[in-house]
Amino acid sequence: MTTILAIESSCDETSASVCVDGKILSNFIANQTVHEKYGGVVPELASRAHMQNIVPVVDAALKKANCAIDSVDAVAFTQAPGLIGSLLVGTQFAKSLALSLNKPLIAVHHMQAHVMANLIPADKPAFPFLCLTVSGGHTQIVLCESPSQLKVIGETIDDAAGEAFDKSAKLLGLPYPGGPLIDKYAASGNPRRFSFPEPQIPGLNFSFSGLKTSILYFLKNAGRSNVYKEHFTADEKEQQQFIGENINDICASIQYRIVSILLNKLKKAAKETGIKQVCLAGGVSANSGLRKSFTQLGEQLGWKTFIPAFEYCTDNAAMIAITAYYKFLDGQFAGLSVSPSARAEW
Repeated sequence: MTTILAIESSCDETSASVCVDGKILSNFIANQTVHEKYGGVVPELASRAHMQNIVPVVDAALKKANCAIDSVDAVAFTQAPGLIGSLLVGTQFAKSLALSLNKPLIAVHHMQAHVMANLIPADKPAFPFLCLTVSGGHTQIVLCESPSQLKVIGETIDDAAGEAFDKSAKLLGLPYPGGPLIDKYAASGNPRRFSFPEPQIPGLNFSFSGLKTSILYFLKNAGRSNVYKEHFTADEKEQQQFIGENINDICASIQYRIVSILLNKLKKAAKETGIKQVCLAGGVSANSGLRKSFTQLGEQLGWKTFIPAFEYCTDNAAMIAITAYYKFLDGQFAGLSVSPSARAEW
């Protein structure tokens, strides 16, 4: 029996999970509400909150799993990428705990873990499979040939899809985090009411910076145009009135375009590779519009589709634990000299 204790602290959630032989027994998450009034995550406040939360969260995860600390076979943690101060808290805690227990240490890449979250449920994809991984900081298409052979075959060349959602919400005057609010308003809107351009990027890479600019000019012109003009045709009062009267349709149209960009590239990747086992992962995979469109596309093209449960889409330690379990089986351990990295590649 292999028992993994995993810790996730890459951004503003402190999470701990216990995994036994590939089965998740507990997954606790402490959220940080302190950032709401600032309109985004404040790194210094995030790292301080991690220091306050990490001991009680780990304790809660062990108790929920009915697991004694000395029965743990390895300690896993998020090594990269993320906010460096937040990563340092989880890394140092995991290293100290592993050293005191004389147990091996397992370093996990955060984006690899998002992909591996699809291996948590009993109904899991067979290798090889494709995974569209969409989060606030990353947008990738990953070819997965085995738990240890994951290759990024497409990624954003500028902004991530999650950033496009959040920045669009900010332009609309919605509070942080704005991505879920766009999803909420979009449910009552007409996705074809307003038209936003789809970037023509060759290959399997993505781009969202031009879309964000188009949305900015569209709102500045109160819906008359999404093209830059030296003097915008609407003043601030008219802009706000336009947004207020059309918020549902604007959100639905923005969401429609972001989702179409994502799925058109995924469709291309599936055609090029011939793979029909296709997964979704990352924080933005909690978006209802994306989940619905992804599932419908899979049905049309004969894919077998997989989406993690909501609790495993956003940042969580369960995805770190399942990744670490397979690393444990392969003997992929880290030394105590390991250090966190804000931008490490796979």
